[in-house]
Amino acid sequence: MSDIEAAGWQCDLDLIADAAKQAGAVALSFFHQSPEVWWKNEGRSPVSAADFAANETLGSILMPARPEYGWLSEETDDDPVRLERETVFVVDPIDGTRGFLAGMPTWCVSVAVVRNGRPVAGVLYAPALDELYLAQVHGPALKNGVEISVSNAGEHAIQRLATAEEMLTGFEPGFRKTVERVKHVPSLAYRLAMVADGRLEGTLVKRDSHDWDLAAADLILERAGGALVDLAGDRLIYNRPSVSHGELCGAPVAHMPAFLHQLSYRRDS
Repeated sequence: MSDIEAAGWQCDLDLIADAAKQAGAVALSFFHQSPEVWWKNEGRSPVSAADFAANETLGSILMPARPEYGWLSEETDDDPVRLERETVFVVDPIDGTRGFLAGMPTWCVSVAVVRNGRPVAGVLYAPALDELYLAQVHGPALKNGVEISVSNAGEHAIQRLATAEEMLTGFEPGFRKTVERVKHVPSLAYRLAMVADGRLEGTLVKRDSHDWDLAAADLILERAGGALVDLAGDRLIYNRPSVSHGELCGAPVAHMPAFLHQLSYRRDS
């Protein structure tokens, strides 16, 4: 990639960071205010007036600035034209809506620029915590302007892992003894940010996560020395006709082989 393209991604990063902060301020104005709630996916997933308001803010800033880009958002009807675009905005106006509605602060606005299937700029903004994570494909991962990196704990240290209890039950007994399962964090994007800044050694993700949950956090984790992969160890491709994914693992690159081995062991046992 040329220096001109790299500079362009920094310009896009600046753009989406500003949009995420503005959308975060809008969402924060609804926090603890009991916004109106609807249910989607046959009543399994809540969406609130805050989600829609933040989504409108993102769209009103980003699309006029880059009209040639496609658009993929959890709260907008899917437009198949995105598949014809090399570059796409992938956004989740509030990742962790259940936590948001319950008054938990660990929710965030997630915005990514995806080019040819991979994120090249990504922002996570957690306004209730005053935390801004960002990265572009040629730079470091930053949290509130300070470079972050994944945990450097040794392979025999206690592994702080964010995952459902049932995902651990099939692991080898010896490995399970090294795992400290952390309290549930409703926002998947924020869990991946916790891996990126070293508060967790990993997170295991159930099937049916979506592009908008993952794209920005994927890049931030990558630039911090980690990876988000499927059970074959392959990095994810975004902006496909299907935007859902199977089981995934996010972890420091150095820890990934051990986690993938345990996931394979669980699957085969």
